[in-house]
Amino acid sequence: MATQLYDLTVPIFIRGLRNLSAILEKGAAHAREKGIDPLTLTGARLAEDMAPLTAQVQFACDSAKGSVIRIGALDPFPIADTEQSFAELQDRIARTIAFLESVPRERIDGREDAQVVLKTPSGDFPFTGRDHALGFALPNFYFHVTTAYALLRQAGVPIGKLDYLGGI
Repeated sequence: MATQLYDLTVPIFIRGLRNLSAILEKGAAHAREKGIDPLTLTGARLAEDMAPLTAQVQFACDSAKGSVIRIGALDPFPIADTEQSFAELQDRIARTIAFLESVPRERIDGREDAQVVLKTPSGDFPFTGRDHALGFALPNFYFHVTTAYALLRQAGVPIGKLDYLGGI
């Protein structure tokens, strides 16, 4: 039976982004309730050499949309990395979800063995569609979603595993 690559990517990214959105809502509420400057939370880092919460959300969105664009051979859908506030991050997530929801299943399914090239400043990394999704895109996406969760949890935001998972 053939892999349904669409089912392994688009709905998974959408669910993860919706969960991330809910976690960010709790972060914004926590800042309001505790009188914390929201920019303190959106600018938080786990370590000095790691990107802040804003970038973690940007990277999660970029990972989801970028992998779907590469696998589906779709036109680029650029979003500038200018977000600072919770509201701006929520808007970015919403635009990314809307883009993902617009991708037709037939643009992804059947591309399991298609050549996909990830272009980075460090060089080009060739994959098949399946290997890109399972070996790079999904782990990279969850790395950034998990880091965003950890940043808010470290800051005292009352979130837990079910917030991350989005319920069962």
